Amino acid sequence: MAKYLLNDAVSLPETAFELSEHLGFSSTKPAMWAWYEMAGSVLSHYVVDQQARLTGLFNWFYNDLGFCARDNYFSVEAADLSYCVLKRQGNSTTLSILLILLAKQLDLTLEAILLPGNTVLKSQINDVVKYYDPLTGKELNRHQLHALVRGEVGNAAKLKPSHLKPATLKRLISRMLHELKAGCIVNQKFESAMECCNLLLQWHPDDVHLNRERAFIAQQLGCIKVAMSDLQHFIDLSPHDPVIELVKIQLKELSQHTEVYH
Repeated sequence: MAKYLLNDAVSLPETAFELSEHLGFSSTKPAMWAWYEMAGSVLSHYVVDQQARLTGLFNWFYNDLGFCARDNYFSVEAADLSYCVLKRQGNSTTLSILLILLAKQLDLTLEAILLPGNTVLKSQINDVVKYYDPLTGKELNRHQLHALVRGEVGNAAKLKPSHLKPATLKRLISRMLHELKAGCIVNQKFESAMECCNLLLQWHPDDVHLNRERAFIAQQLGCIKVAMSDLQHFIDLSPHDPVIELVKIQLKELSQHTEVYH
């Protein structure tokens, strides 16, 4: 797989399409043409009233174009923005990205809110803040937002102000990469999952949990020394982590394996 370097000069949808091609999922050019067609067509829905403009965008996106959640929600395809724009199916992150970009074409601001396990949209029009489910376009109240957090973290979880902080572009693309990585693991595309980890570690070199994930992926590929190195790194930098004893056992078991070269 050709080396691809993430940097801070990222843009949407270009960076997402390029990542998809780099990982071997979709070609950039067809996705870009599909995006250009949508970006031009949405302009016909411009009206003076901002809230009516946003409602019109949602109606066009979900009803006319038929965008929806992909049935195989945790698949690579659902997390791939190129696939989303071409097939009009995605997960909460890919659908959010498209709506953010289309709203920008209409001089509207939508922001991504990265709740645990779910991406939702935030709109602020005339000082009125509203949240929307990107899978349906329906408005979400704070009780529903809290339910999403509890469903992912546990019933005791609180809805914190930090949960509702809009995501930077870098964090949004990072979430997309995490979801691509998870889809690759589910589909046993371990080489692509490994590359997702490598890309994420460029931006988040201090996230030792990525090293632990990469160790698992490396083990599936038979790269035992890489797995051992990542586990040792995790142990060295997170000596008080709740799973540290389990990681030590994993490392001891791996040390008894023979390296398989690829």
